Amino acid sequence: MGEPVTLKEEDVVRIGDYVKPWLRELVGRTAPRAETEIGAALLERMVRVEEELRAQRGLMDERFGFMERRFQAIDKRFEAVDQRFEDLIRELDKRFEAVDKRFETVDKRFGDLIGQLDKRFETMDKRFNALTWMIGVGFVVITSLTTVFALLA
Repeated sequence: MGEPVTLKEEDVVRIGDYVKPWLRELVGRTAPRAETEIGAALLERMVRVEEELRAQRGLMDERFGFMERRFQAIDKRFEAVDQRFEDLIRELDKRFEAVDKRFETVDKRFGDLIGQLDKRFETMDKRFNALTWMIGVGFVVITSLTTVFALLA
């Protein structure tokens, strides 16, 4: 290819003036037919889009219904689990109450045993005190007797 052709502004204006009447006539002949074809195509596409949107809405409603049922099923499961925990807590409370009762009976028995042991220790303490006094009196008597016999002898 050769060098590009440079046009002056007045050349471009002359070419435009020459082509304008033909372009108007060409566009005038093809435009109405093209507009009606484009309009029909657009109308057909709009109808298809509306139908597709309607179908999508139906599918969405159906899926939302499925999700709602699934959430209800999950809620039922949570309620069942809550009920199981409540039953378990009640059972544990019963067991703890039984253990508390057993501890109370054990405390009562030990309280009685401790009371009996206290009485026994008190009686033994009295006996040891009496024995201590008897031993003390015995030493005094023996010491006194040995002193008296030492003086008399």
